Amino acid sequence: MAREYALKDKSVVVVIGSGAGGGTLSNELAQKGIDVVCLEAGTRLTLADVVNDPPTMHQRMSWHDKRIGIPAWLCKTVGGTTMRWSGISPRFQAHEFRARTTYGNLEDTTLIDWPLTLDELNPYYDKAESKMGVTGSHGIPPSAETNNFKVLKAGARKLGYKEITSTRNAINPVARDGRPGCRQIGFCNSGCVIGAKWSTLYTEIPAAEQTDHFELRANTMAIRINHDKQGHVTGVVYADESGELHEQKARAVCVAGNVVETARILLNSATSMFPQGLGNSTDQVGRNYMRHMFGFAYAVMPKPVNFHRGTRQTGMVLDEQYHKPDRGFAGGYMIQTLGVDPHDLANLTGGWGEDAAEFLEQYTRIAGAFLVGEDPPQATNRISLHPTERDQQGLPVPVLEYKNHPNTNVMRDHAIEQSRRIYASLGSTNFRGHAGPPVGCHNMGVARMSKSPEDGVTNRWGQTHDIDNLFVSDGSTFSTSTAGNPTLTIVALAIRQADHIAERMVQKTL
Repeated sequence: MAREYALKDKSVVVVIGSGAGGGTLSNELAQKGIDVVCLEAGTRLTLADVVNDPPTMHQRMSWHDKRIGIPAWLCKTVGGTTMRWSGISPRFQAHEFRARTTYGNLEDTTLIDWPLTLDELNPYYDKAESKMGVTGSHGIPPSAETNNFKVLKAGARKLGYKEITSTRNAINPVARDGRPGCRQIGFCNSGCVIGAKWSTLYTEIPAAEQTDHFELRANTMAIRINHDKQGHVTGVVYADESGELHEQKARAVCVAGNVVETARILLNSATSMFPQGLGNSTDQVGRNYMRHMFGFAYAVMPKPVNFHRGTRQTGMVLDEQYHKPDRGFAGGYMIQTLGVDPHDLANLTGGWGEDAAEFLEQYTRIAGAFLVGEDPPQATNRISLHPTERDQQGLPVPVLEYKNHPNTNVMRDHAIEQSRRIYASLGSTNFRGHAGPPVGCHNMGVARMSKSPEDGVTNRWGQTHDIDNLFVSDGSTFSTSTAGNPTLTIVALAIRQADHIAERMVQKTL
């Protein structure tokens, strides 16, 4: 049975958020015998609450609190966005950890090199892949090839692409670690109804609860982080489900609220000692907000595809992920399969009018791809707090500012054209390629790792430069975005951070 810790217990590590970063870190620490209290703003669903209906699950899982500016696709539920994600789990490449060195001085960006290397992270990638059950790694078979992937593969081969794979997905192809094998039901971003897809809701959180060193407090909204006169954090103030405020004392605090809530609580914890917020002595919290180059490609094929059947994202083409400046842009991108339900397809392709209706009538013959690539950091892309607007908790409303860099636009145009050629090689008609709605689902930056405090918020361990017992434990710490989907790296960094925290506790420096 899970522990219940006293509010005055100063020995616990408080983790804010239960998603890929917070849920993984909580379990890793608990497995080491370190006491953890995890605060989660959302409710705890069960698999019985998951249905194959995207609008219903959007209401049950999403963060509906007020935001100003460009929307972000976030979840307010135990498991966070690991309930919504599609499972794509590539490793980052060596050159992507050296973005500034590799790409040079890309105008109007704040490119830096990561303060760690791929070689340092590879052992943690191994642990993360094994934990998550990533296909094609550690003896795990590839994902089953859906019709949508077979179309992409056939067209990509016609164009001469070589790196085409149905691996790198954290959805079990066969039963493993107490989770069933995928039944190709589809609707993966609604939350997997059988639990074949890795989510901290039914992997990390239950495992942590079995250790007797962990307590999950769902429906608890973190308000601010307190500190003492020496500048060490001492606890987290949160509101429970009824709105009553409490303070959980802490030995250390780890913030993993996905970028919006991570930035908000750091900024909202301003005091006379830290007037700009915690970790923000160099005005870097909230800046360098990244969300990947996104594009969508859909084409009507000569024969039925039924891309809604099977996993939403089965596989990908990797040939364009490398830095090839002769294409006219820095960094690279991936072409990944994407199957969507009619509701989402209507939203992505205009939704209204005779032309849209004619396209949607061909639904069973449509093939689709998701285009994802590196998004360079810009100081003006940021998350800040509105000076007067408040939400239902009385908290400042987050303001999200984001504009594409010209490099992103050139990359997207190239990716869309390559996708058009892939489908045209197989006789497609009525191709639709576009940027899609301006929604951030791969959210990164805002508290990035940096060698120098002037360039970021955290060091190579995710510890804030300003406060030695305050950590950031989600994609907010990414120095740059890289081409690949972020979740595997968030998990690898959380495992690595847990080792660091445990070692410092043994050394009595934390």
